[in-house]
Amino acid sequence: MFSFLQTKIEYLQGVGPNRALLLQQELQICTFGDMLQHYPFRYKDRTQLHQIGELEENMPYAQLRGTICHVRTIQSGKKRLLAHLKDNTGKITLVWFKGLPWVLKKLQLGVVYTVFGKPTAYAQQLSLVHPELEVFIPDQKNDFYLLPVYHTTERLKAQHIDSNAFAKLQRNLLERVAHHLPETLPSLLLQRYKLISKSAALLNIHFPKNHELLKQARLRLKFEELFYLQLQLLQLKQIRLEKHKGQVLHDTRLLHRFYATELPFALTGAQKRVVKEIYQDLRSGNQMNRLVQGDVGSGKTMVAFLGMLICIGSGTQVAMMAPTELLAEQHYKTLQAFAQSMNMTIALLTGTTKKKRRNEILNALQAGTLQIIVGTHALLSDTVNFNNLGLAVIDEQHRFGVMQRAKLWKKGKVLFPHVLVTTATPIPRTLAMTFYGDLDVSVIDEMPASRKPIKTIHYYDAQRLKVFQFLKEQIVAARQVYIVYPLIEESEKLNYKNLMDGYESICRAFPEFPISIIHGQMHAADKAYEMQRFSKGETKLMVATTVIEVGMDVPNATVMVIENAERFGLAQLHQLRGRVGRGSEQAYCILMTSTQLNSKSRERIKTMVRTNDGFEIADVDLQLRGPGDLLGVQQSGVLDLKIADLAQDSKILYAARTAAQHIIKEDPVLEHPQNLPIKVQLVHIRSRTATWSNAS
Repeated sequence: MFSFLQTKIEYLQGVGPNRALLLQQELQICTFGDMLQHYPFRYKDRTQLHQIGELEENMPYAQLRGTICHVRTIQSGKKRLLAHLKDNTGKITLVWFKGLPWVLKKLQLGVVYTVFGKPTAYAQQLSLVHPELEVFIPDQKNDFYLLPVYHTTERLKAQHIDSNAFAKLQRNLLERVAHHLPETLPSLLLQRYKLISKSAALLNIHFPKNHELLKQARLRLKFEELFYLQLQLLQLKQIRLEKHKGQVLHDTRLLHRFYATELPFALTGAQKRVVKEIYQDLRSGNQMNRLVQGDVGSGKTMVAFLGMLICIGSGTQVAMMAPTELLAEQHYKTLQAFAQSMNMTIALLTGTTKKKRRNEILNALQAGTLQIIVGTHALLSDTVNFNNLGLAVIDEQHRFGVMQRAKLWKKGKVLFPHVLVTTATPIPRTLAMTFYGDLDVSVIDEMPASRKPIKTIHYYDAQRLKVFQFLKEQIVAARQVYIVYPLIEESEKLNYKNLMDGYESICRAFPEFPISIIHGQMHAADKAYEMQRFSKGETKLMVATTVIEVGMDVPNATVMVIENAERFGLAQLHQLRGRVGRGSEQAYCILMTSTQLNSKSRERIKTMVRTNDGFEIADVDLQLRGPGDLLGVQQSGVLDLKIADLAQDSKILYAARTAAQHIIKEDPVLEHPQNLPIKVQLVHIRSRTATWSNAS
């Protein structure tokens, strides 16, 4: 039956070669199976029969039954066909502007019709424009139902494949396969979670008789989709634990020495907990694959360094890879101070490293005399070879492609290196369970005691003078200020003009203070020069684009002004806010917007003002934007979900993961007869999708 579902879509009645090519190009529908998974995105409710007298303009749709009592064609102005429908509560006008000859043939005076359409008000009278209608036959069974509405495209519509055509194709297909669809979940799971059969679910997702059946169909299909996603991730984790052995690294002498004599501040309870988790992984004999999440300023770099000390103390080398040169340099400066205090060797390798210095680094890496290497994608080069790579730290992992991560992973000569993934982008639990489902997850959910929560305030443009006065007070008090302008993706030129206009207005408002400017079109050396001036306190205000989102660490900068804050996503606003509050002084984030805010922008601003909790912010962001936009995973193909929604379906996800964990624990290789449907379905899934894991 699975091979039948792989039948090319052109062999479905009503498709043919030309339409098949278009379906493939427009919606990636290539087979019968793909067509069945092209689910409706909403439904028109035809389960109720309304009376004309109860109609209101705000009703989305109405289904009526009445007699056609008058028909006429209006030739003046825009040509149109009018018909009057009446029942025992009133009369309503039906209007058509297109296909008049075809409609006219269908209309018969004195005949009872079932009519479906949206009530529209014109000249204080309700009418139905282009309604669907069919003759009512009393002796014939007239089912009420939910009418599916399918996504389509303009090119498909031009070939007469609209939503109604999709419904017809789905009905044709379901008639052929409905009684032969293989069950893809064991009966035990169906009973435990009260799920309907696969065939019933597909029939009722496309043509539900009522809302309850639609609810059951959605639950079944969402559970199945999330169950198989989690099962594959858990299997990968199991395989990694069994096959990918890791070096046993348990020498903690360097760690204890640093902790006792060089640690610059007391660790938080969360940092201590995560260091213990890393230590347990490193000494276990299995390859570590751990994600460490924590807000900006929560101390992830220190946790990573303490992990590095265990590895270096055990005789291996460490690599840390960051997505940008700016961030790599920032990490290098932070780690360099720690490494020097422990007499350890460390180097920075980026795309701009000079050839002579590069060769020195490569030779030292191969000889094993270089203990820590920090870098960008340059670390992935074939010329970069380690003597014994024990730990790979990958910062902001979602900015790297899977193949890039895999390349670093394979640099270990003896065994695969342990992998520690760090991110300052708080990831909602549902997304972490899915996108990073085969990693162990640690969360640093506690900020250092010396950090005061950043105060976030929302001002409208009309309050700008009040904001400028506050900035002057802060600068007079020996503080520094960031002023950030949005990146306007549509036009680099417009973005530059926006920034320069802002810079000029800031210069006019603050003539007595030195000002830096930084943007994406500047040369790296000029950027570095401006950053240095600001870091040293030579300039008091930094006017910038989002280029400062990562890599700037100036403890004396206490105010972040974000212009046109409504143009930023929540995650970016939170990242920008994290550039201040890095010292012990009270820090402020000022969000400037126009008064014209849409509902999503207003919700983002309210969330920023209400909380500093990155995980709460991430949850709101997931609700507003959806998972695809949040991590860019939609484009990577990792989250190719057909029906489940991680923002709405967290309860189903938890249930699906629990079920998958139970099955992996009880029957890891799926040998039990009751798990045969799972084994068969996994073979089918894997035959259709390329694996993307194995690389953290």
